[in-house]
Parts: sequence; C-alpha cells; structure tokens
Amino acid sequence: MASWELELQQPPRDARAFELWLQHVAGRILFEDVRGYALEQMDPELSAEARAAAEKAIDDAVYGLMMVIDGVSGALGNDEHTVELSVLVQLVNRESGEIAEEIDLREGDGMCLGYHGWLEGDYGEDPVAILKPKQA
Repeated sequence: MASWELELQQPPRDARAFELWLQHVAGRILFEDVRGYALEQMDPELSAEARAAAEKAIDDAVYGLMMVIDGVSGALGNDEHTVELSVLVQLVNRESGEIAEEIDLREGDGMCLGYHGWLEGDYGEDPVAILKPKQA
C-alpha cells in the first residue's frame, strides 16, 4: 500500500513522544512508498528462491538508504568541501502551509534503529497512521 492510502493520526502532546512519533511517520512513509513499491514491482512468476533474493535486495537497499539518512555513509568530499545529504521531516499545517514542526533525521534517534521494528510493522507506541476508509 502507498502512503496516500493512509490517514495520519494525531501526534502525541508530549515533546519526546512527538519527536519519536515524527520519526516513525517518516519510517512509515519510506516503508510504504519505497520498500512497498519495490515489493509490488516484483514479477509474480518469480520462484520462491528468486522472490526471497529480491526481497533481501530490497531490504538491503532500504537499509542503505537509512545509513545515508543517519549520516553513517553518504558523504562525498575533497580537501576543501564535503557534500552531505539531509532529510527533513516536517509536520505541515494543511490549511496555512506553515511548518508546525521540523526534524532533521540525521539528528534523530536513528533510522537504522527504527528500520528493524518497521520491518515487523512496529511504528512506535503512538499510532502514526490508519488505513483510510473506503469511499462509497
């Protein structure tokens, strides 16, 4: 399923719980729209062995992305400069377009750490999203 099929839940009020919640929301988006997309693209005719190898490759690629987001890898430099990637998670007010809160994931608790729970469908104590109701 893609993230557009989900409805964001209300963030917790506690500052620390909110910070973790926002990171889990980012993980959910990446798992639905990157990992989920890749899994859906697999040929349904693949053998069980080929499917397992493809799933491992997808999971390894997503983990590699998490390492770049965390700053473990992903910098390119020379004697004078370094180029690094930064991924921001923003809670945006839909009506005004204003950014209510923002976290640079590199400064968070670690996308690599969250990855293992997300593989199991664990997105933290506070719900991040539910399936949108079907429109009649």
